[in-house]
Amino acid sequence: MVALVTFRDLGLMPYNTALQIQKQCFDALIAQKMHFRTHPEEYLRKVLHHLLFVEHPHVYTLGKSAKTANLLVREDFLRSINASSTTTDRGGDITYHGPGQLVGYPVWDLEFLGLGIKSYISGLEESIIQMLSGYGISAGRMEGASGVWIDAGVPGKERKICAVGVRVSHGVSMHGFALNINTDLAYFQYINPCGFQDKGVTSMKHELGREVDAEEVKVLVLSNLQKIFEIQWH
Repeated sequence: MVALVTFRDLGLMPYNTALQIQKQCFDALIAQKMHFRTHPEEYLRKVLHHLLFVEHPHVYTLGKSAKTANLLVREDFLRSINASSTTTDRGGDITYHGPGQLVGYPVWDLEFLGLGIKSYISGLEESIIQMLSGYGISAGRMEGASGVWIDAGVPGKERKICAVGVRVSHGVSMHGFALNINTDLAYFQYINPCGFQDKGVTSMKHELGREVDAEEVKVLVLSNLQKIFEIQWH
């Protein structure tokens, strides 16, 4: 069965505002899932899954397993660099969102798609890996860590280009991935990204030595998501 997915690009939007939109999509999908549980043919034709793309102002988000010590500066310093921090209900530790970064929030019924959490995360990672390959950037996965990495397994050279952190409840996903396209990497120096103290971060701009067309990247990521997860845009 092919999931119908409605796509919205929210543009630049504060983290908690986008989170509320995510939760509205999540609640609506759960309600539809319960309503059509005994009528799978109706579910196929009428239920809409969601995909949100967004860019956030400077913000540090702390997931459910985050250690506050991984935020290396105080709130007054964050204000001085036009940043803020907030807790969130996704998995993982601390990460950074900011301008120049593509954040994707799929709100999908993974049970309907026949996906476990591991295979779902792997699919998200693969969509980014394939897109980066088209730019000549060789990326992959790293054992024991989610996300997409460059020089994974090469001590002292590992650097994350895309973070992945999700929450799944009632078989439905929230949160997703954060891809550094033209991100200001200086903002990562104020945290231990995802709790790591010995691994770096990077961006497409840094790897290629030039500004990257973010709209082009979005199109390619959308295409990969459609192919990998066999979804249909509504």
